[in-house]
Amino acid sequence: MPSAVAQITELISRRATPQSRNWEAVENELGTPLPNDYKQLADIYGAGVFDETFWLLEPGCHHNRDLDLAFVIKECDEVLAYLWKLEPKPTELDDDGARVLPWAFCEGSGHFLYWLVRPGQAPDDWTVMLNEGRGPEWESHSLSCSQFLFAAMTGDIDSVYFTGPLATPHQFQPITDFI
Repeated sequence: MPSAVAQITELISRRATPQSRNWEAVENELGTPLPNDYKQLADIYGAGVFDETFWLLEPGCHHNRDLDLAFVIKECDEVLAYLWKLEPKPTELDDDGARVLPWAFCEGSGHFLYWLVRPGQAPDDWTVMLNEGRGPEWESHSLSCSQFLFAAMTGDIDSVYFTGPLATPHQFQPITDFI
């Protein structure tokens, strides 16, 4: 079976020249390694929106800081630290050192997509958690970010928030289309 990244590129053509970046420098700046499928998506597509729904964050996005991975990680860490003084954390974060890192958000709804990061777990084994954005509800999906994205786009996901295919034909709009 092809990888989820390959399945996404079959639905949506890649940009003309994928942008390869120094991932070691990015990971050093963030203080954490990142999943390989995310790095492939960021290199192939960059910051932008899939099916007018999922905004992919990108390291060093100079066009819009709200799509810059490092900026959004810092911002979400601060917001969640405050919120978790008022409401309970998801039980998946009960393990010492467990945390979430954002990698995308959803247009209009305020939903954020996070990786669930557990101590000792390799980044390629991180799974997706979705926070409803304007409330305390969380969904957990034992999928990588590209598997989640593909499943949500095609309607093949068990989610309260995504119940069918998102668009036909599927599309990606880079952030440069909006500036």
